[in-house]
Amino acid sequence: MQTLCDALPDVVFFVKDGAGRYTHANLTLVRRLGLKRREDVIGRAVTEVFPARLGGRYAIQDRRVLAGEIIENQLEVHLYPNRQPGWCLTGKRPLPLAGGVGGLVGLSRDLGSPDGRDPTYERLRRVTEHMQQHYAGPLRVTALAQVAKLSVAQLERHFQKVFQLTPQQAITKMRIEAAMRELRGEASIAQVGLACGFSDQSAFARQFKATVGMAPRDYRASHRDFGADD
Repeated sequence: MQTLCDALPDVVFFVKDGAGRYTHANLTLVRRLGLKRREDVIGRAVTEVFPARLGGRYAIQDRRVLAGEIIENQLEVHLYPNRQPGWCLTGKRPLPLAGGVGGLVGLSRDLGSPDGRDPTYERLRRVTEHMQQHYAGPLRVTALAQVAKLSVAQLERHFQKVFQLTPQQAITKMRIEAAMRELRGEASIAQVGLACGFSDQSAFARQFKATVGMAPRDYRASHRDFGADD
């Protein structure tokens, strides 16, 4: 699997042991960490290869999986030292290893471009335009389905096929992208959250940390260290 994933530039693949140390890592992960050899990753923990704030967050996530939790299609922003922030969908599962010791296997896939050839693309494009115009306020999937003139089930099925995201994930993505831009300004954390469609500062901080891997305040303080465009 590791060798197969070496040939996929938009996929990060890894296996970790029960202590959270890498036992396998594809070359895409190695390169995105700014390293040259697989051996620079194997045997090390996330806290050793990622910046401190991110590594700590990923370590917490790993411990949840090692305790038995399954993470599927979690929308995340990955911030690597040598590239711009990138959106991906991440999955992690517990994995039995030799000798009865548990570990985990994970895969993150970069979000690709929308499928503009799909027959529902124009309808869905109207939905994304509506989202862009109204993400700062409440957005319900039922209202989005009406914009597309589809049922909720049809909207969710076609949306995921064309954009690789659910409508709710797309809304979250737009709000977090807006927040990342606004956090480079002078508005307070609470003001940024409200301007980007979050009901209160706690909800904003919780969603931002789950998606970006660090609290809004930490992102504001350190985004220049991760290749943000200035």
